[in-house]
Amino acid sequence: MSGHGSPERNLEGLDASGLKVTIIAGTWHEQIAEGLRAGARRTLEAVGATISEVEAPGSFELPVLAKAALDGGADAVVALGVIIRGGTPHFDFVADAATAGLTQVAVLTGKPVGFGVLTLDDEQQGIDRAGLPGSKEDKGAEAAEAAVRTALTLRRLKVS
Repeated sequence: MSGHGSPERNLEGLDASGLKVTIIAGTWHEQIAEGLRAGARRTLEAVGATISEVEAPGSFELPVLAKAALDGGADAVVALGVIIRGGTPHFDFVADAATAGLTQVAVLTGKPVGFGVLTLDDEQQGIDRAGLPGSKEDKGAEAAEAAVRTALTLRRLKVS
């Protein structure tokens, strides 16, 4: 399982009051995508962040929407998408574009992008990671927590 070795999730004492976080979620593979979105939303609500949400047509469009949200005043973005391998190289192009694009957005804006884009061989792998009942992992929640922790660290670094 891909979560092996990950740190124990503990939101206790994590205060994101005053942080504006935008969840940007692709709409492909609705059940998995909605599970990711729900996990991100639960985490952001639990830590007191101000949340806005934007739908993306797919994972390829996540970087441009993330850049617009961050340029528009968001302190962080949680980018969520589902890319399932098919019989053509399309998977590789979309996965690479989303990953490289979101990395570039974070570096260019100096603001965190929580990476919740699942790159999967099959739908079951997504169900196992989407935070749904019976899922082994909650990648939407993990991406939201990473974005918040990074935004708070950046805030402390700017004050120092």
